[in-house]
Amino acid sequence: MESSKIKTRGELRTLVAEHQHCGRKVVFTNGCFDLIHVGHIRYLQQARQQGDVLIVAINSDASVRKIKGPHRPVLCENERSRILAAFQMVDYVTVFDEVDPWQIISELRPDILVKGGDYQINEIVGHDLVLKAGGQVLAVPLVPRVSTTGVIQTILARYESPE
Repeated sequence: MESSKIKTRGELRTLVAEHQHCGRKVVFTNGCFDLIHVGHIRYLQQARQQGDVLIVAINSDASVRKIKGPHRPVLCENERSRILAAFQMVDYVTVFDEVDPWQIISELRPDILVKGGDYQINEIVGHDLVLKAGGQVLAVPLVPRVSTTGVIQTILARYESPE
């Protein structure tokens, strides 16, 4: 079931056009989504509440390494995609290779663009495209003190072997 939610850009262009033609609001968000935690879940729930269809675009493994460094991602893009696709609130998942999502946003033209509250609206990549087309751009609140980096640091601290 969840693998049927994983789509290519071409498939998504067609699906977005069909949904919009039927009057459905398409919501787009993106990120690394490495080691899913409660902050990701709440973020995705809030994003989904903004419209009718939620697309989650994840950074490819190579893209994550460019952003986060050589030790990330912890989970490969195929695993991250399947995990996200298993969530009921997520309609489609796709992987993009670029460091930022500007190109895929320009191709899909979602109605609503959502990012976490650590961004100001004018800092959200693609805000200009979505606003110019009459859409909305939202920054939803983050769960305080919850991050993948924090989870990794906790694991390392708890399981670090003394030398």
